[in-house]
Parts: sequence; structure tokens; C-alpha cells
Amino acid sequence: MPAAPRQVKEPLAEGEGAGRPHREIPGTMAAPNGADYAELVVDAASPEETMALGRRLGELLCPGTFIALIGPLGAGKTTFVQGLADGLCAQGAITSPTFVLMRLHQGRVPLAHADAYRLGGAADLAELGIEELADECVVALEWADTISDTLPEDRIELRIEYTEEGRRLDIRGQGPASSNAVRALQP
Repeated sequence: MPAAPRQVKEPLAEGEGAGRPHREIPGTMAAPNGADYAELVVDAASPEETMALGRRLGELLCPGTFIALIGPLGAGKTTFVQGLADGLCAQGAITSPTFVLMRLHQGRVPLAHADAYRLGGAADLAELGIEELADECVVALEWADTISDTLPEDRIELRIEYTEEGRRLDIRGQGPASSNAVRALQP
């Protein structure tokens, strides 16, 4: 059994880490002192530790949860979703949806796994039908920073950065449901 991810105190500053830089998502997520905000930062030394954290989160989630995944190419967004899917008891292989844009997996709670990398904006996202699925599924959207103006206010935001020891995962919950899920993850 892989070791539990190690909790750390400080998230990486914007721009730290290797790989493709990403934009800060605007909006209320930056207000960490609100009652409907929670944050957990962990270091994961291996893909197994990243998956284990995803699995723990998946076990807590219910339909209507939106997860915005942000990080450079190869950082572990899909690996995290593999663990998330395991926690949701989702069926089928979890692979990157980059070229198909979205995959729907049935499970205890259905999982809509989508990729915004090639989307042009809100219209493209709407065409995928995520809004219609959102109340029935957990939605995990990779490259969410590329369409930040269309994201729901109540969301879990996962930022993954490279570190010398592996990956740093900064999980932020904004809104009542999402912040409660992030709080429940805390040791």
C-alpha cells in the first residue's frame, strides 16, 4: 500500500515548478478567509500517492461536484482522476480525454471526465453538455484554467506542480459543498 501523501503548509507561488505555465483563475477562489473556502496542500512522491489522494476525495463526493484540474503537461491530472474514479467506483479505463474531449463513466456516482485544452471558450464547453450532466455527475475538467471564465463558483480546484521530490497538490474548495469536501480530506 502506498504511503499517504505528506501534508505541507505552504502552496507553491504562482510560476514555481517546471512545465507549461498556467493562469490564475479569477473570482472568489482567491478569498481564503471566507467560511465557504478550504485548502489542503500535500506533497506526493509518486503517482500512487497522487492516485490515493484522488481516491480519498472520490469516496467523499456526491453528484453536482465540479473539479477544475490545473497543471503542466504530465503533472498528474489524469493520474489524480484515475484515483478519483476508483473512489467513485467508476467503470472503464480512465485515460486522458484530450482528443475525445469528454468521457462519461458510470459508477456509484457517474464521472464526466473532460479536457478543456482544445476548447475555444464557453460555447465549446456548452456543446459538450457538461452543464446538463453537472447535477447528476462529478465533473472533472482538465486544463480548466484555459476557460476560467466559465467555471462554476462552487468548485474544487486542484493545482498540481512539479517539485524536486515529486508533485505538490494544492486542493481548494470554494462554496459550501466543495469546501466541506476539502475539509473532510484533512488529516
